[in-house]
Amino acid sequence: MEPIDIGLVVTGMLLVLVLIGTRVAFAAAIAGVVGLVWIFWAKKGYDPEQFMWALTVATKTAGQVPHSKVTSQALSLIPTFILIGYLAYYAGLTKALFTAAKRWVGWLPGGLGVATVFATAGFAAVSGASVATSAVFARIAIPEMLEVGYDKRFAAGVVAAAGTLASLIPPSAILVIYAIIVEQDVGALLLAGFIPGAFSALIYGGMVIGMALVWKKLGPPVSGFTWRQRFEALPGALPIFAVVVIILFFVYNPFGGDAWGTPTEGGALGAFVVFCIAVWRGMRWSQLKDALLETAKLSVMIFTIIWGVLIYVRFLGFADLPGAFSDWITSLQQPPMMTLLLILLAYAVLGMFMDAIGMLLLTLPIVYPAVIALNGGEGVAAADSAFGMSATGCAIWFGIIVVKMAELCLITPPIGLNCFVVAGVRPDLSVQDVFRGTSPFFVADALTIAGLVMWPAIVLYLPGLLLGL
Repeated sequence: MEPIDIGLVVTGMLLVLVLIGTRVAFAAAIAGVVGLVWIFWAKKGYDPEQFMWALTVATKTAGQVPHSKVTSQALSLIPTFILIGYLAYYAGLTKALFTAAKRWVGWLPGGLGVATVFATAGFAAVSGASVATSAVFARIAIPEMLEVGYDKRFAAGVVAAAGTLASLIPPSAILVIYAIIVEQDVGALLLAGFIPGAFSALIYGGMVIGMALVWKKLGPPVSGFTWRQRFEALPGALPIFAVVVIILFFVYNPFGGDAWGTPTEGGALGAFVVFCIAVWRGMRWSQLKDALLETAKLSVMIFTIIWGVLIYVRFLGFADLPGAFSDWITSLQQPPMMTLLLILLAYAVLGMFMDAIGMLLLTLPIVYPAVIALNGGEGVAAADSAFGMSATGCAIWFGIIVVKMAELCLITPPIGLNCFVVAGVRPDLSVQDVFRGTSPFFVADALTIAGLVMWPAIVLYLPGLLLGL
């Protein structure tokens, strides 16, 4: 059996393991080791006496992967970004942000829902984890919405869907993971996420207003706030935006010249600034301990998935499956844009059965080279490309789109993680209630993705302006 055939069989085995409920990290690691043993043994003609040799070589190959890849400096961004979010929560910054948003936009139809979307977008600018964002606002926003008569499914759906913005708006753990897999500049990708994140938040907000106008009982407006009360609410929310500005200035140096530090150092600086704010606001030792423990738990989960999937990725390299898939994609007799849309549709289906990080880690080693080849290859100029952009621009553009697709997975049944988190925080809501509440936001996400595909400048404007890409 040829390596390509082995690759296809083992990939099929991996999908079966995932579908029967095996954790992605363990399923990928098992499939990777089995595939490596199979390929090495096949090279020896399946000689029974050589099986132990193949097993030994495969085990050593798999064992080298976690250390060699996970020691990448870029991955140290993940725990710092997650820590920023938890410290901001325990410092009371999220509550202040929601209060400010409520006083400024609560008068709109579905005003508390719109406030939740905008407050979540603001919090996403200092939080790298969608799950944590959804959990935080399920505690803060849902009780207030229910108190003024919001439909419980609508309230839960707004929180679960808005929580996905943390995957796109920097600092984003998923964007960091994407950058490492495809070997692109982390800073450029993080910078590219700002405008698409704001674009997505505006579409979410518009969806909430539209639904509240059509079905008035879903979310009544909240009025009665004076201009003085609105301005009094702003100082409490300003620290979050101050942290964002500090990180941006430190990493990108808008005054020109070299950057003052790396994204990793910017993340550490941001965590330190939020820690100081939290201490100044009276954060207790128990709260700091909880923030550190939650950060450690989420970081370990992400790193475990990365370890397992990288073993599978190493096997894919031996099987040459990415190269074969790229050749097949470029040989299709149809417009490249149609092929890209089919790839995105496949992500939407796959996201129904896998978590976002696992899905990207498993598919990108195969799909990313195919998309770059579809655009014209690694050295293509924008004028000669299929999508009207250079290879680097295509990598950033596709990264933002595919991360937006990953956001969709967080609210897609049957395993939409954000929905389970919201239901776990709110015992009065079933998972089915939350899934039903998020269903209208599939339309909002489809509109966002269509906008990003049709107008790549939404993604590439900031990296082009500040980094010259």
